[in-house]
Amino acid sequence: MNTWTLLRQRSWGLILVMFGVCLITFIISHLIPGDPARLLAGDRASAEMVAHIRHQLGLDLPLYQQFIHYLNELVHGDLGTSIRTGQPVLTDLKTFFPATLELAFSALLIAIFIGVPLGVISAVYRNRLLDHLVRLLSVVGISTPAFWLGLGAIVLFYGNLGWFPGGGRLESWLTPPAHVTGMYTVDALLSGDWEVLIDALHHLLMPALTLAFVHLGIVARQIRSAMLEQLSEDYIRTARANGLPGWRIVLGHALPNALIPSITILGLALGDLLYGAVLTETVFAWPGMGAYVIQSIQALDFPAVMGFAVVVSFAYVIVNLVVDLLYLWVDPRMRKEV
Repeated sequence: MNTWTLLRQRSWGLILVMFGVCLITFIISHLIPGDPARLLAGDRASAEMVAHIRHQLGLDLPLYQQFIHYLNELVHGDLGTSIRTGQPVLTDLKTFFPATLELAFSALLIAIFIGVPLGVISAVYRNRLLDHLVRLLSVVGISTPAFWLGLGAIVLFYGNLGWFPGGGRLESWLTPPAHVTGMYTVDALLSGDWEVLIDALHHLLMPALTLAFVHLGIVARQIRSAMLEQLSEDYIRTARANGLPGWRIVLGHALPNALIPSITILGLALGDLLYGAVLTETVFAWPGMGAYVIQSIQALDFPAVMGFAVVVSFAYVIVNLVVDLLYLWVDPRMRKEV
């Protein structure tokens, strides 16, 4: 199976997934009780004014016509206009998405760089104290709500110890770096603004650790399972019989093969982090898509809510596609399958 064959097979599935996301999101958004036209016009507005706003927004059309109109605009790259801000939803998302992406990527890196070693240690020291501690940490991480952990972290590390700031991306007296990617840490690094870089990392660390904690447990458990399977293979016993050092067997032979089935988990974790960042951003006052979509939900801003769901879902399916391509690249056996 080559790259183009895989892309052709996945394309129709991705189109159907995106259509389903658009349909479900549209239905749920319009099932929410309330009238965005009335909310936009105000309580004292006349019925004629509300009707005029409903006509401007297209809310007086039958639902199927609204959906067809929405799909037509979506195909042309138009996510609609936000009822709350009056700006194109795509423009709003371009403003807020880099902050969410920065937080999600940072959390994923933390989960990988901590979770993978923990999984390896847990597998190597199976059924010993270290293994039990890692498994306990994994269960705690998976079962702990991110918003509760975030509130606890703010109380402890900001309120009591004062080690980290309570929220935001940058101190108010600092000027954001020149916009390149919209991610402050990357832009500060590219521009060589070390003061902004250090402060941005200081603000980023606590929400990223909070968001990473759940997926750290998932990564550790996946790596442990894959490592145990690899350590029981014949080639590992052969390597031991040939007198290879234990660290070389584990890191040079078992771990690379254990990472192959773990690629799927790591890729899907990024999509989960984009959705999971909503609550974490709210707790830490992180100015990303989380705050934007929550304010949009409160204002019954249908285009903004649907635009958020479509963009994040599109990112999720693209990540899935990239994971499949990466799997095809790292595992030669898949390239031989028809």
